[in-house]
Formats: sequence, C-alpha cells, structure tokens
Amino acid sequence: MALQFEEAEFQEAYKEIDEPQLEGGWELFTDISGIQIYRLYDKRTGLYKYKIFGGLSNCTPELCADVYMDLKYRKSWDGYVKELSEKVYDGKPVIYWEVKYPFPMSNRDYVYVRERRDLDVDGRKIWVILAKSASVAQCPEKSGAIRVCDYKQSLAIESDGGSGIKVFMNYFDNPGGSIPSWLINWAAKSGVPSFITDLQKACNNYASYCKQVKT
Repeated sequence: MALQFEEAEFQEAYKEIDEPQLEGGWELFTDISGIQIYRLYDKRTGLYKYKIFGGLSNCTPELCADVYMDLKYRKSWDGYVKELSEKVYDGKPVIYWEVKYPFPMSNRDYVYVRERRDLDVDGRKIWVILAKSASVAQCPEKSGAIRVCDYKQSLAIESDGGSGIKVFMNYFDNPGGSIPSWLINWAAKSGVPSFITDLQKACNNYASYCKQVKT
C-alpha cells in the first residue's frame, strides 16, 4: 500500500498561498466573509474541484495545524462527524471518517492517509497538510454509508504578518450516489465558510481543551 506523498505535492500545496493561479477555466464561485472559493469543472467526473482562500484571526499557523490534525478534538467541534478514528495498518496510520448527510441520503465515509510537514521556504515558515483516499483491505465498506474512493485535499497555512494566518486549500471528492445539485452548491457556498468559522472557534478553545484532557 503506497502511502507516501511526493515532495512535489508539498510544493504544489503552498505555491498559491500568496496569489491564486486561475488559468485553465477556474471561476470565482463565492466570496463571503473574507473567504474566496474558486471552482473548476472536472470533465472526468462531472463534478468540481475547489480552491479556497481565507484566513483566521488571533491564531498562529502551528496552532491551526495542531487543531486540524487532532482527530479526537475535531469530534467535539465538527457537528458533521459521525465517526473519526486513526489506526495503524501494515505500519502506516490510516484514518476512517464517516460524515453525516441530511436525511434521506446515506452518510459518506472515507478511508484516507495524510501527512503534515512544517516547512522553511526561503525563510518563510509554511505548514502543509496533505490527504488522499486510500484502499485498505482492513477497512471494508459498510452498510449505511457510501464509500468515497476519490478524495484529495491539500492545506497550506502561513502567518499573515500580524496576529492571524493565511489559509489556502485545494479540495476534491467524488461523493458517489445521487446528490442534488442544490446540496453540492450549499456545501461549497455555505458549508465551507461555516467550517472555517467553526475552525476559528476550535483554535480559540484549543488551549482550554488540552488542559481538560490532561486533568
């Protein structure tokens, strides 16, 4: 099972953190609360790829990366998580993630691998997290959820020069099944900004959470 990410993938993840590269058909999908979302139609799947640019206030890049990587903590602040856990198979950490979908649709679940690197790029400190779906024999599909087998995400985080951070995300998944276009549009236009808002709150509360866990 090949779980390694190429060095070029990390470089690709952060190269647009200053300015988006939108050649080739990328279009502005929404701009709300300081978050810009661009999308590109993917002919292979009939779905869209997304680029997301935004920021968080009163937060360091390292703190945001720590919060993003902490799966146990995410279960306490992300209301769409039904199940989220990390296990080791064949010496490699693998994550199982089940996402709640509105009735009457089936939930979606993911099996994926990820890697975080804290980089020094010409004197700039940039935190990069990569994730992609993986096929793991020990994690078979289960009833009640549709397996997402085509998922890829990259996240780059850097200080904004003040007390906040800049965030750039590349995202694509193919949720399978029949999902109405209104739900897909809602997830991008409302769900993403809502997630950023929740992530901001999670960063603000992380120190208190860590103290509670230790006691």
